[in-house]
Amino acid sequence: MKIVFMGTPKFATTSLEMLIKNNIDVRAVVTQPDRPVGRKRLVTPPPVKELALQYDIPVYQPESVKKEDFIKILTSLEPDVIIVVAFGQILPRQVLTTPKIGCINVHASLLPKYRGAAPIQWAIIKGEAVTGVTTMWMDEGLDTGDIFLQESIFINKEWTSHDLFIQLSNLGGDLLLKTLDHIKSGNLIRILQDDKKSTYSPMLKKEDGRIDWTKNAEEIHNLIRGTNPWPGAYTIRNGCKIKIWKAKLYSKSSEPKPGEFMGTIKNEGFLVGTGDGIILVNELQESGGKRMEATKYLMGHNIEEGDFFTDA
Repeated sequence: MKIVFMGTPKFATTSLEMLIKNNIDVRAVVTQPDRPVGRKRLVTPPPVKELALQYDIPVYQPESVKKEDFIKILTSLEPDVIIVVAFGQILPRQVLTTPKIGCINVHASLLPKYRGAAPIQWAIIKGEAVTGVTTMWMDEGLDTGDIFLQESIFINKEWTSHDLFIQLSNLGGDLLLKTLDHIKSGNLIRILQDDKKSTYSPMLKKEDGRIDWTKNAEEIHNLIRGTNPWPGAYTIRNGCKIKIWKAKLYSKSSEPKPGEFMGTIKNEGFLVGTGDGIILVNELQESGGKRMEATKYLMGHNIEEGDFFTDA
């Protein structure tokens, strides 16, 4: 079975590596062009490209997969299946109809829930207890194709989106191999999605990390976990932006004022009031500064009980 693999970020490398190590015939890799990354804006290849080059797999990086010259290249590869894992471009009909069998997508949610670009982060932000991975037949819609296989996983209440990312990337690679085994045996499963049960997970923006302290403690805790490592949950103190990287649910028994500084816990951090209780802030980063333990932050900042963190 001849495979063309389309993917870009770190999440996709697990699936690609599993294909390679299981001697699947990956004829080519298609990924996004090299882009400037980080504060220094250094032009950097996507993780999928770096992995493909390690195994001498041809790499193509079209600015748009809709262009005729790329369609010709793809057609010349004569793929049986195109596998798509977090590629980053919408595939046109010309691409979807190129492989003999079809295009299979590995999506990090239990479709039809969390269609879209950021299913891992939004599952945590929304407080889901369970999520998973879906392999699906691709059509021209946004994650609307028929489901092939699914596998679920419980979300640990302390996991960040990075932690869940690791779990789902491994789960996705395993599920992809099972999917290809089904295809080889001629067992082409198709389960129609129920559009009425669909939800959407849009690309996160920096402002999505803003903490509204009037929300309940669990919602704020989920936001901190779900936006770690990007864009990061943040609050404001004296006009300075502070990212909160790590926190814990502390108490629901008090009646604090939202955003109120409520003292410290020795060797752990400080307490902040929310809409229905208190959270314990363990780790943070002031704008322009380094990430640090909350206890160290307090050594250089005079914060008294009754002071407030705000959302603007």
